Amino acid sequence: MEISRRDLIRKTIAAGGLAAAATALPGVLRSSAANAAGSSTVQRTFTTGTPGAGGYRPVISVAGEAHGVRAGLGVPAGAGRAREGMIAFVQLSDIHIVDAQSPLRLEWTDRLDDPSPLPATGLFTSSYRPHEMLTGQVADSMVRAINEIADGPVTGKPLALAIQTGDNSDNSQLNEVRWNIGVLNGGSVRVDSGNLNKWEGVADSSPLTYDTAYWHPHGAPAGKPVDRPRAEYGFPVVPGLLDAARRPFNAEGLNMPWYSVFGNHDGLVQGNFPTSTLQLNLLALGTLKIVSPPLGLNPAQLFDDLMTDPAALLTNLLGGALNTVVRTVQPDLNRRLLTRKQVVEQHFAMGGAPFGHGFTAANRQAGTAYYHFDNGAFRFVVMDTVNPNGYADGSLDKTQFAWLEALLDQSADKIVLVFSHHTSDTMGNPLIATGGSLEARVTGGAVLDALLARPQVIAWINGHTHRNKITPRPRPAGGGLWEITTASHIDWPQQARIIEVADNADGTLSIFTTMVDHAGPPSAGAGTANAVQLAGLARELAANDWHEHLDGSGAPEDRNVELLVGNPLA
Repeated sequence: MEISRRDLIRKTIAAGGLAAAATALPGVLRSSAANAAGSSTVQRTFTTGTPGAGGYRPVISVAGEAHGVRAGLGVPAGAGRAREGMIAFVQLSDIHIVDAQSPLRLEWTDRLDDPSPLPATGLFTSSYRPHEMLTGQVADSMVRAINEIADGPVTGKPLALAIQTGDNSDNSQLNEVRWNIGVLNGGSVRVDSGNLNKWEGVADSSPLTYDTAYWHPHGAPAGKPVDRPRAEYGFPVVPGLLDAARRPFNAEGLNMPWYSVFGNHDGLVQGNFPTSTLQLNLLALGTLKIVSPPLGLNPAQLFDDLMTDPAALLTNLLGGALNTVVRTVQPDLNRRLLTRKQVVEQHFAMGGAPFGHGFTAANRQAGTAYYHFDNGAFRFVVMDTVNPNGYADGSLDKTQFAWLEALLDQSADKIVLVFSHHTSDTMGNPLIATGGSLEARVTGGAVLDALLARPQVIAWINGHTHRNKITPRPRPAGGGLWEITTASHIDWPQQARIIEVADNADGTLSIFTTMVDHAGPPSAGAGTANAVQLAGLARELAANDWHEHLDGSGAPEDRNVELLVGNPLA
């Protein structure tokens, strides 16, 4: 989630679209029906049904999507390709485990991008979601779906590993980071903070701070009007939801090693502000939470003020400036903000496999978050694209870029897959620290050029935009790599992606990507009895977010596809 320009990104589908769609692909090692025990989106997926009052749409189950073939890099799809499976793994992205009761949340800015009465600016659309108290249950349900699938839907290769590509937490808080790791490791998880006996956020129905801009699942307090999500968009009343969201649940944990990538929400407050600001940490640990902003705020000016000095703005509003509505919450030391080094350390402290979840002893010592590891013929290269100086978009420092180029030059005998949180198009942040030693940062175009200069790189896999998108990145001399961007767990359609690589025995490789829906049921089975039912409810609520541009499904050519690429080892 972020409150910046990310949600303004609008680009057309790149060349190299869906060349063919077939229910059976020549040479595939298994049929899609062979994986029915673990249901991927080849068998069935979800969409929205007939709208009811206010346009509120149920989530329904529908037939799945076959794999189409994309040859956008000029690599032909040979009719006799053998497709011997080489590796299968899972990408999870933008899980965004949220402490929805934190004083440092900026839910109150979200209304500035409501569809009415003013035109939306796109600056604040992700600051609040009606279902954000259920992010832990969604993550657990995704783990359950992945464990059930177990094997690549196309090659039948066992899923070798999972990798989460950043924004694993939402606000760089200790509790969020630990909830994220706990869900993937498995065991008892309780996504709750502050007063463990009651909910203390914007969603409750306390008459003193009731605000109709938010969805209140328990209904309106006596004498208060119905909230806007219910009155205008048909949102339901769900008695007991807030207590159900706070209940401990037994997370299943991934049945495979998992690795972690650093995202801007893992390293910056609300994905935008440096965590090193002492005042912001004090606000996170404090007792006051903004519920309603003053009337008449100018969105552009507010955004500038937040980016210039967020602590000063928030302190002023918390002091009651301009009739801001503020509530008290119980303080919680587990809400403290973490540095990058501290986030890395949590991956060691909480255990699980592999030890450190990809981060190395060098990362622990230096406070860096880029590394690599090998799996058979494949080299996995993980970049840290977060600019610690602020703003949601990313870039690399020169030291990391030099490391990247040297590592790629030493990887000519490997098939290289590169991972990051940001996409190449969202790595345009050159911001450098003021004072001291200044060093220009490396932006996305230069990183892409470096990857394209090495034919051993076949894919760049990332997230950040909360949308499924696959873009061919051709090399001038022919061939190229695929940039594979995967949607989030927090916005519709709440999907992960299985990636399989097969050797076609003709000098080419096939990269198969298959979307994964989490185990939460469609609307007919959603409820509050357990974590899986709550995840189904979260999907339904995400489908009805009134900021409709948060649909991250992408086009068919961005989901279940076969991507042709040259084999650098041939």
